[in-house]
Amino acid sequence: MKTLVMILVAAIFAGKSIAQTIEDGKKFLYYERFKSAKDVFQKLYAANPTDETAAYYLGQAMIGLEDIAGAKALYQQKLSATPNSPLVLAGMGSVELLEGKTTDARSRFETAINLSGAKRIDVLNAVGSPNSDPEAKNGDANYAVEKLKLATTFKGFKDPEVLANLGDAYRKIQDKGGDAIQAYDAAIAINPNYARAYFRKGRLFQTQGISQEPLYLSLFNEAIAKDANYTPVFKTLYRYYYTTDITKSASYLEKALAVSDDDPSACFARAEIKFAQGLFAETIAKCNECIAAGGTSPYPNLFGLKAYAHLKTNDSTNAKINFEEYLKRQLPSKIGAGDYSGYAYTLLKFAGNEQAAISMTEKAVMLDTLEKNKVDYLKILAVYYKDKGAFAQAGNWYNRVIGVKKNYNNVDLYNAGYSYYRINKYDSASSVFNKYVTKYPDDMFGFYMLAKSNAGIDSTNTTGLAAASYLKAIEVGEKVADKAKVKDQLSGAYTFMMSYSFNLKRDQAVAISYANKALALDTADAQALKNLEFVTKNNPAAKPATKPSTTKPTGNKPAAATTAKPKPTAPKAK
Repeated sequence: MKTLVMILVAAIFAGKSIAQTIEDGKKFLYYERFKSAKDVFQKLYAANPTDETAAYYLGQAMIGLEDIAGAKALYQQKLSATPNSPLVLAGMGSVELLEGKTTDARSRFETAINLSGAKRIDVLNAVGSPNSDPEAKNGDANYAVEKLKLATTFKGFKDPEVLANLGDAYRKIQDKGGDAIQAYDAAIAINPNYARAYFRKGRLFQTQGISQEPLYLSLFNEAIAKDANYTPVFKTLYRYYYTTDITKSASYLEKALAVSDDDPSACFARAEIKFAQGLFAETIAKCNECIAAGGTSPYPNLFGLKAYAHLKTNDSTNAKINFEEYLKRQLPSKIGAGDYSGYAYTLLKFAGNEQAAISMTEKAVMLDTLEKNKVDYLKILAVYYKDKGAFAQAGNWYNRVIGVKKNYNNVDLYNAGYSYYRINKYDSASSVFNKYVTKYPDDMFGFYMLAKSNAGIDSTNTTGLAAASYLKAIEVGEKVADKAKVKDQLSGAYTFMMSYSFNLKRDQAVAISYANKALALDTADAQALKNLEFVTKNNPAAKPATKPSTTKPTGNKPAAATTAKPKPTAPKAK
């Protein structure tokens, strides 16, 4: 009898231990344990298909698992039965935001709010959350602020999740960082152990650059101290150290996995860490294992990672195949700028794909918010065309770099300007080198190349278009203490001004002075000796004007500035 009683008691307690609630599932969502959350909400929804809250959160768990199609199908099925369910309408709106259907999403959100009388905190939060998500490209942060602030005005409000979402919304709006911090602090005031608020504050300061590193790392550590099971902070630290300290990154990954579900994203992370360790063959093998485990719906990021690993092993064919598979499977809203650029780089390995590569690069530049990344994307095309000898295209892409960089340097200007110069696009070259001399007025090189470009425009030297720039090049060059550094440029400038003075100005004395200056740079220069001899023996004022030559002297006039284009030594970056 005693044994039977004990069995019955054990059965009762076992039943209680497996009876999970909405709050249990929401806790899993908070920890970003989407697989566990899905399991909870699936059971709750199966037990009560009329429960809109279970249906809504089940769809959100599916979204967390990147099963957007599954979430959409669930919400559509639920709405066909109960079309006036506010939470499910908000859930469908979140799906439509991910699909880029912003107008449809806004209609769903407004309908959900109206049906709830704009008095349900859970509905307002379900509307605000997808719009406030820092990773949601299509979300409207101002709209999120409006709805989430309304939720905080209700009597008895004590929901830190709403305030954390409000902080996220402010974080997305320029110059609203102070408001974001106030919202996060308000969440902490309600629940001092709410790790997400500390973490999100840290993420806000992280966007302000490395100067804030002590502060945001301190906030990340505080989040861990408040809740050692808060998975997102470990994942962020894993990413943070991924490119700088792979050992530390791997240790945070292990901590993240220890408090995470063994879901597709976890399998991806194990493959990704192998990539960071330089184990590219192992990365590919692990990706294949994870893809096989995913069945008919493998984690899309695995194909992107495989593509990068194949690039590292110089297997462009498989890189291209996997990039295309990734782009086909992944939601457009989740494709990063670097992915488009990586695919563009791969396409350039195959002849005839230039236009597709340009299209991908334009997408990357438009999507990325970091100047450095935009420049890197553009330079891939610039270098490609330069290496092919297609200098017009190379110049155009280098010129795009100048347009993107707020503080472009002399090398950027040289790359664009000289690309144009070497194919006789002198107008374009002159335009670039004008920017060079404006930014670097103490650098002779800019004036020298501007002069050569203008000499190309005035190819017969009939107007002396290049003279002013050559004179400025001489002025700057003669101030350089080590003349060996500018010898070739000074020699070219002196030679041009000698020819200009003799042939156009018909001033023998000035021509002789420039000939002497050129010879002084190298007393053994045979051409400089011939030029000096000629301008000394011939008086241009006593002869009819002759057209200046761009070739070596033949005995009747000095050498003019050459239009030949030996490559000048590229300047060092300033």
